[in-house]
Amino acid sequence: MAIFKKIDHIALHVENLNISREFYKKYFGFSDHYEQITNSNIHISYLKLGDTILELVGRTDGKIAGFHWCMETDDFDGAVAQLCEKKIELVQAPHPTDARELREEGWRRAVFKGPDGEHIEIRG
Repeated sequence: MAIFKKIDHIALHVENLNISREFYKKYFGFSDHYEQITNSNIHISYLKLGDTILELVGRTDGKIAGFHWCMETDDFDGAVAQLCEKKIELVQAPHPTDARELREEGWRRAVFKGPDGEHIEIRG
């Protein structure tokens, strides 16, 4: 029996909280969920999309590296076209991806770059 149910949230350290917050709201449909300033004066913005929480942490300790996260879409071509039209940097062009389960047969993936260099994978 599994103890864990799901990932509660993904956290990104970001250089400019306002720029990153608006980026994820504008291009991916997240909405403001909760704001916090910790006792050590770290500013945190929580965004929500469905039951997914994205935690943006005002960075104090340098850039992140080697990190990506993935968004699933029912309209892969439309999502890729929309991001390309908005001039979001394409890191990996659309290409086939392995199906981890039957519903993913025929899916493709593409990777875009976020404002702090994070990679955002799109699958569908």
